[in-house]
Amino acid sequence: MTPWQYRLTTNIIRRGGIIAYPTEAVFGLGCDPVNFRAVEEICRLKRRNLSKGLILIASHIDQVRAYVSATPAQLKKLAKTTTSPVTWIMPAQAECPTWLTGNHHSIAVRITRHPIAKTLCQQLGHALVSTSANISRQPAARTALDVQRIFGDELDMIIHADTGDSRRPSEIRDITSGKTLRPS
Repeated sequence: MTPWQYRLTTNIIRRGGIIAYPTEAVFGLGCDPVNFRAVEEICRLKRRNLSKGLILIASHIDQVRAYVSATPAQLKKLAKTTTSPVTWIMPAQAECPTWLTGNHHSIAVRITRHPIAKTLCQQLGHALVSTSANISRQPAARTALDVQRIFGDELDMIIHADTGDSRRPSEIRDITSGKTLRPS
């Protein structure tokens, strides 16, 4: 993406827009995590209940500190580079918006290595909602064309770029227990 395309995309997000963008394995739908209406719109598009909670991606752990209540050891684990992407379920801060945590006292976060997703978070200066670009319980979009087929013109922007090399969505682990909740 060009610098102009990044500026355009971040302006869309800041105005409450919904974007589709490539991640390590599939396309994600994203918005500003503190914009309730944008999060609500993503859930409407996906036909997903807000009570389930959502994942946040970030370029650096500093972008998720306001959302998580973590020990220094847990933050170190979150920041550690792994061979494949890992989404961590972490205790949520008491002030973390319920539209992100759903009916849970935890929140899912991932430090992304996908160059476009990472740069978006860097340019925004904060984390980004990241939920797979699909209708709930349907296969996730792997290309921009798949996103277009699923959502038509209901999104504010679709970034036309390649996903990463991962064949499956990120592994999900509980940071407190170390338990794998979804294998990669």
